[in-house]
Formats: sequence, C-alpha cells, structure tokens
Amino acid sequence: MKVKIDWRPTATQENLQARAMILAALRHFFAARGVLEVETPVLSAAAATAPHLQSLVTHYSGPTAPHGRELFLQTSPEFAMKRLLAAGSGPIYQICKAFRNGEAGRLHNPEFTLLEWYRPGFDQHVLMDEVEALVANLLVDVLAAPAERITYAEAFRRYAAVDVHKASMAALQDCARAGGIAAVPGLDDHDRTAWLELLLTHLVEPQLGHGRLCFIHDYPAAQAALARIRHHPPAPAVAERFELYVNGVELASGYHELLDSGEQRRRFEQDKSLRRAAQLADVPPDENLLAALEEGLPACAGVAVGVDRLVMLALGATDIREVLAFPIDRA
Repeated sequence: MKVKIDWRPTATQENLQARAMILAALRHFFAARGVLEVETPVLSAAAATAPHLQSLVTHYSGPTAPHGRELFLQTSPEFAMKRLLAAGSGPIYQICKAFRNGEAGRLHNPEFTLLEWYRPGFDQHVLMDEVEALVANLLVDVLAAPAERITYAEAFRRYAAVDVHKASMAALQDCARAGGIAAVPGLDDHDRTAWLELLLTHLVEPQLGHGRLCFIHDYPAAQAALARIRHHPPAPAVAERFELYVNGVELASGYHELLDSGEQRRRFEQDKSLRRAAQLADVPPDENLLAALEEGLPACAGVAVGVDRLVMLALGATDIREVLAFPIDRA
C-alpha cells in the first residue's frame, strides 16, 4: 500500500505573500538609510563556540580539500560580517538562512531566516532606536502602547522579585520552586547563569512586551557573549547588550560589539571549557574573526532579528509553521 505524502506547504498562500511584502519592506528600510546589503558564506570552517548553540555539520570533498573537510552551517552570519566591517565595508545588513541543531517547536525551526545588521559609530542605545523604527512600522497593528526599555535587573525585580546582582544561588532556586518551575535534569546547582536563564524563560519572558516593544538591556557581565562590558563602580559590571520582546516572544538580540581580539579569544576558550564540561562536541573557534579583530574592527553595534518570528507577530500566527513554506518535517 502506497504511503500518502503530505507535500504541501504549511503556510497559506496569503501568508507567503505577506512574508514577501515584509522582506521587501526590510530591504526598502535599509536602502533608504544607505545600509549596504551583503552576502556571506553559509558554510564555515569554524563554528559558534557558545554551549547553548549546536551547529549542523557537513563534509566537503573536492578541489582544495582532497582528503575532505568538515564544514559547519552558520548559526549566524556575524563572524563573516565583522570581517567585512574590518575590511572597511561601512554599515551593512544581510537577510540569510541560519541553522541550529536540535531546535524545533512552536517558535523554532532548525533552518530559519535571520536579518542581521551592523552600524559603525552606534552604541546599543542608538541601535535600539533603529530597531524600534524598523519593527514598530511592521507591527503597527500589533502595538497598542509606546516602546519600553528596562534593564535586565529591573525586569527580574518586577516579574521574579529577585535581585540578579545580589541574590544567592539558594535564593534563585527558591524563586524557581515558588514559581512552580519543575526540576531540570542535569542543571548545575552552582551555575548562576543557567539558573538566571531558567527564571528568565519561565517567569520573566512571558510578561514582556504585551502590546508593545520591550527592550531588555544591561545584562549581567557573565552573559556578555560578544558584547562589551561596562564598569562603573560601585555599580555592578554589565554587558552592553539588549534583547527585544513582543508579546512574550524574543524577537531580536543586539550588542555594542567587543573589539578586543585577546578578550574574544579568552571568551572562545571559556566556551570550549564549558562545552567539555557538558560533554558537548568540541568545535574550532573562528581564527579569521580573531585575525580581523587584531587588524581592527571599527567601533560598532550589531543586531540579529528573527524574520520568521517577525512575520508571525505581524500576522498574528501562533506557530512558526504558519509562516514557513516547508518546515523541517516537510523538508
């Protein structure tokens, strides 16, 4: 008996047309502001080292690699775009495919579309202004109140009653239990960042950005990722990064970009140590990026926006499958 294959797209024709209009609007926005559209390779010899990112791997055999070569599908175009910036590109943006292994669900597909852009001379606050100008125009029918900007610490005070800079590990764990968060197998009782992430996703994020844009900024320094760290004693050090939420959905992540190649290498090595401790696959750091940073990256800020989620929010969709032609199970 022949098995019937469901080959049709999961998005309606109307949603695909709306998606095309949004993509056109994104390109018009940047063209009007003189930001250059670029393309960089989807395949790389290096991978994202962050422990929470798992790359998809492929193998190339042929000219330049007679014995074969392992390559990684990008989790973001960030490293290649920074190499363009270091080479003098000026402000740039890209709309591209990115890939993350193991991520599938209502808001995730392992192959997804990212909008990423970089602005020399901007810090994270000026970049938030530009993100707001772009997103508010596309979500005009969704937003009922002015945009809000609050610090990471303030968000936790409001929605979890926790002081992120002073609370003990026991206090964070008590907060999780009080919030009805089930125990997570393998969660390290001494990993402060992991417990804060657990509280963020379960208690804080669902409260953010209802009917408005909500920017969370000034993350704990331990969560700097690729951002600069700001020190103003006696206040705690904070990472100059932000995330944007709309209706409880994380839509964008931005940084006042780190310029120091030595510090970037140290963070890569720290990531690799964390990966080993978690028994995750070891991955090579991007030596091309480190060389570009040594040459000199201009002071800049950059941001990545999830295009699929942006389309979801614009159309009032509740599942990413409603805005994709063919999600992973129909690929």
